[in-house]
Amino acid sequence: MILPINIYSDDILRQKATPLKGVDSGIKELIKSMFDSMHNASGIGLAAPQIGHSIRLLVLDISCIAKYASELPMVVINPHILAVKGSNEMEEGCLSIPGVQGDVLRPASITLKYRDANFVEQTGEFSGMLARVLQHEIDHLDGTLFVDRMEKRDRRKVQQELAALSSGNVKADYPVVAREQIAAIQG
Repeated sequence: MILPINIYSDDILRQKATPLKGVDSGIKELIKSMFDSMHNASGIGLAAPQIGHSIRLLVLDISCIAKYASELPMVVINPHILAVKGSNEMEEGCLSIPGVQGDVLRPASITLKYRDANFVEQTGEFSGMLARVLQHEIDHLDGTLFVDRMEKRDRRKVQQELAALSSGNVKADYPVVAREQIAAIQG
């Protein structure tokens, strides 16, 4: 099922997500919906808070990028970065901040401990685009957005777009839910 993506001004995107204690049929269905929603929006990563669930769960699939065509989709639960190496800067965007891109400096590689879709503990080293997407999505689980990591001068350049998103002026080719819609639903 395709779920709407929560947009920039939504409070859930600023909360630290709660760890999962296991995987049941509801979480498995949520994971499937997250992949459906991410692919529908032409995204390569999606964290549960972006679809309104404040839990430490993310999915990613970078196989649509030619260089990473052989990479398998990943489900990451309760991630914890154990170590980082190097650094690189790259332009990022976010399904929760449509129309905004900016350069972000991140570690080039990470060592990550996490649980997979079956809640089995894994540890792995990731580099390149995979490391970047993992870090971007883990930031979502900690209430941090990529624009928070931009240089101040670069962030000022996108401030007008961020203000427009905050006021509900959202243009996206996929279903979204903005703050006022959430307030109306919660009534």
